[in-house]
Amino acid sequence: MKSLTGKIARLIVFVGIALGANAQSLDQAKKLYNEGHYEEAKPAFERLVTQSPNNSSYNLWYGVCCYETGDLNTAEKHLLVANKRKAAESYRYLALLYTDTYRFDEAVPMWEDYIALLTKKKTDTEPYEALLEETERMLRMRNNTELVQIIDSMVVDKEYLLSTYFLHEDNGEIRPYDNVFPASGENASPVYVSPKGDQAYYGRKKNGTFALFTQSKLMDDWADEKPILPNDSADNNYPFVLGDGRTLYFASKGNGSIGGYDLFITRYSIDGNSYLSPEQLSMPFNSPANDYMMVVDEAKGTGWFASDRNQPEGKVCLYLFIPDESRKRVPEGIDAEKLRRLAALRSIKETWADGRNYTALITSAKTENTSREKKAEKEIEFIVNDRTVYSTWGEIRSADARAFYEKAVGLKKQIGALEERLTNDYTAYAKGDGDTRTKLKPVILKNEERLDELHQQAKEWEKKARNAENNTLKK
Repeated sequence: MKSLTGKIARLIVFVGIALGANAQSLDQAKKLYNEGHYEEAKPAFERLVTQSPNNSSYNLWYGVCCYETGDLNTAEKHLLVANKRKAAESYRYLALLYTDTYRFDEAVPMWEDYIALLTKKKTDTEPYEALLEETERMLRMRNNTELVQIIDSMVVDKEYLLSTYFLHEDNGEIRPYDNVFPASGENASPVYVSPKGDQAYYGRKKNGTFALFTQSKLMDDWADEKPILPNDSADNNYPFVLGDGRTLYFASKGNGSIGGYDLFITRYSIDGNSYLSPEQLSMPFNSPANDYMMVVDEAKGTGWFASDRNQPEGKVCLYLFIPDESRKRVPEGIDAEKLRRLAALRSIKETWADGRNYTALITSAKTENTSREKKAEKEIEFIVNDRTVYSTWGEIRSADARAFYEKAVGLKKQIGALEERLTNDYTAYAKGDGDTRTKLKPVILKNEERLDELHQQAKEWEKKARNAENNTLKK
């Protein structure tokens, strides 16, 4: 009897010690958790949730620790257990997790339920209503994902980003701000300088945020600074202008941005003497991270944009893509997982066209600008296919291809002359009085229409030339 009593006493003491240890471990873990030390708190909560797999609090705390330390699969499993038992913070963390994994359609109802719970508690919901609206914008953007071919990417230090853009000189230059305006003393964005070197576009601080400006070069001096979007108070930066002199790409933290900088496009309207309302690019160009500094190299048929998505502090990923004027969208009924992968750029190979070799395009995109002297030695630049580029007329084998390409070259000369005329007219229009603008406006509009026609015709003749030459090469 004494022996049995002694065993029971020892068992009670052991259980008491174990419970005390668990309580101490829980208290320590909660302290670490509340201080944001999730990595240190995680093992204790993992032990506790193993002992009590249905405990909503343990599942919530362990799920949050897993989320905050990047283990999203384990986090979701335990947050869902807590969510079944209506643990309030499980709604918020599941909304964040679903947003991170581009499951915006699942994140939206989580935010709605979380806001409803806070409303019952009479807690401020405004920050979360803003997150709900942002998630709804992400959902719409994801469902309109563009089918763009991202052919290469490289991770670089942010401070060296500018040196990794290889822009053909026919498309202008991107230069450091203090290189263009050495006397300014301002810390501003890189400057896009037009091919002729007479127009500069940049972002600089105004009232605490970045705004877009342009200046013209008069003789040897920059002057006549003008705001590009004077009525837009958002943080706008990183401008780039296409060869038409009217189409502007830039990055903005406003205008419906889904997180940090987003990429936008706008176009100058002669009718209104101003830029049109900016249009936000879709995924995969934009993401919940910072996406900026888009450049389109029309001479090489490629484009670049930078993003710090999935990158550590101080790093940025530079993506190389093939511009597509048609901007095709994902088809309706696309598999949900494939849609998420394309929108999030999980793998650039998934964006590639079947059987296409991008080696020549990638090499060209990363090649330094051709100097004026060397360019004069090159008769033509006829891109036949991904592996073949002709630089002399004698390389063309097909008589039809040669005739077609001659027509394309002739049209390009007309395009160059018309673009130069339009540039001069734009300058005269911007500086002219009312009568001057009245006279120039119909001339500019007519020439813009003609320029679009010439570009289309040149593309058609080049396509005919490529098809004819490729058919000859196959024989």
